Amino acid sequence: MQNTAIYYCAYCGEENSTFVDWSAGAQQSYVEDCQVCCRPNILYVHFDEDMEEVEINTEPES
Repeated sequence: MQNTAIYYCAYCGEENSTFVDWSAGAQQSYVEDCQVCCRPNILYVHFDEDMEEVEINTEPES
């Protein structure tokens, strides 16, 4: 199990790394600022059924 995952900023498209909390459930969402442009992204975190891989989708926070 990995403790970090990669997502791409919804504003500038730059790659970011974030910590993931496997114990918080298979589907999560929260706001995190881009490490490059500092704009807020809504992260939608989804863990697969075996809790081995994580996928993060983003959208701009309005």
